Amino acid sequence: MAMNVGSADEDDAVMSAINTTPLVDVMLVLLIIFLLTIPVATVSVPVELPKESIEARETKPHNVILSVDKGGALFWHDQRVANADALVERLKKVSVQQPQPEVQIRGDLDAAYDGVGRILYACQRAGITKVAFITEPPARGG
Repeated sequence: MAMNVGSADEDDAVMSAINTTPLVDVMLVLLIIFLLTIPVATVSVPVELPKESIEARETKPHNVILSVDKGGALFWHDQRVANADALVERLKKVSVQQPQPEVQIRGDLDAAYDGVGRILYACQRAGITKVAFITEPPARGG
């Protein structure tokens, strides 16, 4: 006589519960493989980025220092300039000097870029060839 485990009517029953343990194992293995291979496959354009440097600049007496305050007012050294056209006229007188002095621009941190743009455009119209920006160096360690 043959030995049966369970009843005869249970033999043909289909198991409806899915065993998810192997599926989770396979997904974890694939996740680890992808985490290891994706950084290797990432290709970036080789670019040499500029290095930060602090260059000590000497302000020579013949340099022209132009400033822009928060309100957008223009200053020639410490004297206020009425408008951009007056600035162009003063810069034209300076641009014919040999050697031509450097124009250094100081812009307030809260000033709109429009004020600095007006100075740059005035320098271009007057024929100034050397323009520099005076900035404050970043805090040490930050």
